[in-house]
Amino acid sequence: MTDFTYEVDADGVAIVTWNAPEKSMNVLTREAFALVEDYIDRALADDAVKGVVITSGKKDFAGGMDLNVLANIRAENGDAPAQALFDFTMNGHRILRKLERAGMDPKTNKGGKPVACAINGTCAGIGTEIALACHRRFMTDNPKAKIGLPEILLGIFPGGGGTMRYSRMVGAMQASPVLLEGKMLDPKKAKMAQLVDEVVEADNLVEAARQWVLNAKDADIVKPWDAKGWKMPGGAPYHPAGFMTFVGASAMVNGKTQGAYPAAKALLSCVYEGAMVPFDTALKIEARWFTSILMNPSSSAMIRSLFINKQALEKGAVRPTDVPDQSVKKVGVLGAGMMGAGIALVSALAGIEVVLLDQKQEAADKGKSYTTAYMDKGIARKKATEEKKEAVLSKITATTDYEALKGCDLIVEAVFEDPSIKATVTKAVEAVVGEDCIFATNTSTLPISELAKASKRPEQFIGIHFFSPVDKMMLVEIIKGAETGDRAVAKSLDFVRQIRKTPIVVNDARFFYANRCIIPYINEGIRMVKEGIEPALIENAAKLLGMPLGPLQLNDETSIDLGVKIAKATKAAMGDAYDNDEADEVLFWLFDQDRLGRKSAAGFYEYDEKGKRVGIWQGLRDKYTTDAEDPDLIMVQHRLMFAQVLEAVRALEEGVLEDIREGDVGAILGWGFAPWSGGPLSWLDIIGTPYAAERCDQLAAELGERFATPDLLREMAAKNQTFYGRFGKEDAAA
Repeated sequence: MTDFTYEVDADGVAIVTWNAPEKSMNVLTREAFALVEDYIDRALADDAVKGVVITSGKKDFAGGMDLNVLANIRAENGDAPAQALFDFTMNGHRILRKLERAGMDPKTNKGGKPVACAINGTCAGIGTEIALACHRRFMTDNPKAKIGLPEILLGIFPGGGGTMRYSRMVGAMQASPVLLEGKMLDPKKAKMAQLVDEVVEADNLVEAARQWVLNAKDADIVKPWDAKGWKMPGGAPYHPAGFMTFVGASAMVNGKTQGAYPAAKALLSCVYEGAMVPFDTALKIEARWFTSILMNPSSSAMIRSLFINKQALEKGAVRPTDVPDQSVKKVGVLGAGMMGAGIALVSALAGIEVVLLDQKQEAADKGKSYTTAYMDKGIARKKATEEKKEAVLSKITATTDYEALKGCDLIVEAVFEDPSIKATVTKAVEAVVGEDCIFATNTSTLPISELAKASKRPEQFIGIHFFSPVDKMMLVEIIKGAETGDRAVAKSLDFVRQIRKTPIVVNDARFFYANRCIIPYINEGIRMVKEGIEPALIENAAKLLGMPLGPLQLNDETSIDLGVKIAKATKAAMGDAYDNDEADEVLFWLFDQDRLGRKSAAGFYEYDEKGKRVGIWQGLRDKYTTDAEDPDLIMVQHRLMFAQVLEAVRALEEGVLEDIREGDVGAILGWGFAPWSGGPLSWLDIIGTPYAAERCDQLAAELGERFATPDLLREMAAKNQTFYGRFGKEDAAA
């Protein structure tokens, strides 16, 4: 079987169908692209063929390029990877340009054969770029179908001609949401954005494309940039209007990315330069910038973490292999607060029967109403229907009766963070549910092995740590206790797959993995406040690193009273080993003044009457700012970065992390760790372990043992090793 098939119907229309065998979504490979060219050549050479329709044999059109192809090209050409990538990209341009010109006479633009694309579902990446090279694009009217060019979200940009074609179609300003934000649009919005030309009923999709092909005239298939007198919509860069467009676009890119994402800047440069030259020269410019980005370590790291490794984890890369399917049929959620309500929602959306239990019926009903409100918002945005809402709500039973938990094969406990309360609930549940039921606790800080002591079946006891808000956060942290068995791990992973989130599996330790890394980041920011460093410098240094929130804002968002609670509990557990008193002084001072963060509209930041942040609270500066000169930006950034990264290394060193992929994917999805870097361990590979160890020694000498170089990092630095070179599992991921 091949990825594409070719048939000519009775009317002389060649139907090229994309249907990659043994794959749920079409992705383009080198071999498949060569086949596309063969079919183009066949259609152009056959006088009986009047035109071509390209469509898909799957429910969706295409998911883009197989990004492993790019990694393989780089690996195969060790001495000259850039040249190999450039040649590969230019070959793709040549094929799509052949499709686009379709045999037209180069002087008269006549004599070509029309090519239509029948897009029968979601279409992304190179799939969209193929569609843009076609002369007419038809898309199914299915509102769930999406089309776009989301490459920027993976640290690259459309390099198959999509950047040049789309920006020339609509102009740089209108192209920005699609190219620079990676937005995927439904059919109606896609038509407005000119990504597609016609939206038709699914049953009539291919026929509509066929009829257009049979009736198309020479003028219908000439692209605007191939016609005489073409001008860039909105104005070229040297035109007054175009000049202002690019000034605004540059400001927008830097405002949103803080300069941390090289692909966005490269894309804008690509569009700017390409707009001033003929189209074929513009494609060469696109290929050069695309190659430059592919050679940037940020791009490689983002592709590896956000595509290859993320996909591998979602497909069960760390799942115990000898355990049969553990899909959840009925889940009991204990505690109907914000977290429990969110867990109930995502479970019901996945079609799982849910029992939402709380001490009082009023609380249980309120928890269920979270799903009601969620679905109502979906209906208002036309992303859901009343029928869908009723179907989802019918999956949730809100109750106070433990007997309702009978038949549950998974329990997710999300009650108050108190070991004694959790122990009481564990025993009450186990008295009702079957012996095969897996019990999971949604704690964020309490040791799983200790909580499991309340269970009669500790091998079936596990931690499933959701991040708030559950419906928006993609990461789920699964924590194995000392006695947790493989079936409990498999059950948890299968459950996370059902609710369409990304899992990582870690071993039990204080704060597990995510909180272990993020708490030092917050504390380091607060320490710098205590030292008198300007708070705005701290916050902006973090954002320039690509962190979504500065440490002070993050503390406001998670609430200062929670930070105080964690600090007190940690100090009680660690005793003399606890070394965070400087940060605690600031935190406790704010707490004593009832500045609890966003929820109280008062914290490190000030807020207006609508709850919007209006700036750093002046009282913070009044109390802690000194006349001493602030440190330079790099010093502040290194403190914030290494505070997190060193904990990731220690987690790997201590066996809390068992798979390096989980360390990087978990960091990006869990707390937004500088996505451009590919994650903390990828970042260390980018800067090099020898430099990292040297820098840690400098920081430790100046600031203390919290920056001490871990033995693992020192050993790797001595051998000039990389983390992915030593621990990488790309083969398994691919």
